[in-house]
Amino acid sequence: MSKTKVLIVDDSRTMRHLIGQVLSQDSEIEIVGQAADPYEAREAMKTLEPDVITLDVEMPNMNGIDFLSKIMRLRPTPVIMVSNLTARGTEATIKALEIGAFDCIAKPVPGDSEMFPGLAAKVKAAAAARMQVLKPQLKEDAVTPVSRGVLYEPDGKIVAIGASTGGVEALIAVVSKFPENCPPTVITQHMPATFTKSFADRLDRLCAPRVAEATEGAPLLKGHVYLAPGSVTHLEVASGRSLTCHLSSAGPVNGHRPSVDVMFRSVQAAVKSKAVGVILTGMGRDGADGLLGLRQAGASTIGQNRATSLVYGMPRVAFEIEAVEKQLPLEKIGGEILRLTNRNEEGGRACRSHLP
Repeated sequence: MSKTKVLIVDDSRTMRHLIGQVLSQDSEIEIVGQAADPYEAREAMKTLEPDVITLDVEMPNMNGIDFLSKIMRLRPTPVIMVSNLTARGTEATIKALEIGAFDCIAKPVPGDSEMFPGLAAKVKAAAAARMQVLKPQLKEDAVTPVSRGVLYEPDGKIVAIGASTGGVEALIAVVSKFPENCPPTVITQHMPATFTKSFADRLDRLCAPRVAEATEGAPLLKGHVYLAPGSVTHLEVASGRSLTCHLSSAGPVNGHRPSVDVMFRSVQAAVKSKAVGVILTGMGRDGADGLLGLRQAGASTIGQNRATSLVYGMPRVAFEIEAVEKQLPLEKIGGEILRLTNRNEEGGRACRSHLP
């Protein structure tokens, strides 16, 4: 079995050494080269033909985002972005994921107990991934049932979406289809802490609904999308006089916090059949069991298909255990969610709810 060939691109000699040290511990990975800037990297790519590139976001001569754009256009190769945990660094990383980076990882900071956790697994998954670059829709281009001549009025259901690797592109593709009065939507995306705030802000700029990081006790309102804070808490839906967001600091589930399974199970407990559960691209199986619970409770469930998934892991497991009622290509998922939650859609069913 051939090893995964990696090219490390970073202007810091220390950072190149640390990344190389972590990856070299995996016998299935080979460091074939290092480069201090994109110009060196471009020449190295020609001769070394790496399977995966780790790329610093901020570098001299040409920044990582500009170089990534060139890679995606001229020589599509899986890229893992390595970013500082600064506002500028995280915003740039979200942009990188949007235009085609496979995944991201944060640079270590003082006090970290582990250097680049999960990096080797991400590198090997990246080497096996299908490369694709999706063009996000802008707010003004969003296609909703209103523009197709069907008046959209949410029927009281809530929407719960889980995603991991490849989820930034996928979630933009889905949520950009939502109208301003979309059903209350909760999202768990596996992502490092500090990155989710930038991602929520990016979604909010691109899409018609209001998108923000979830906060404790926030009421679930139509026209609002709530994103689980990265790496810190699980996002749950709590029931009472009204439905609200609950942030739980319980331990990781399936190796993740936030966990898609935790969110799906809370939705099942809170609203039973009055929900639409969606599982998108990602590594592993987080969310599969929770989605099955939703389907068994009578909720509608959707899974992203293999052909459009950057990593057909989470949706594959969900499909295999029959948690997925309908499997669809990414470009059709947003429209299907709206059809299933539209009070006015032909064949749709209005449902009573205590949602505002």
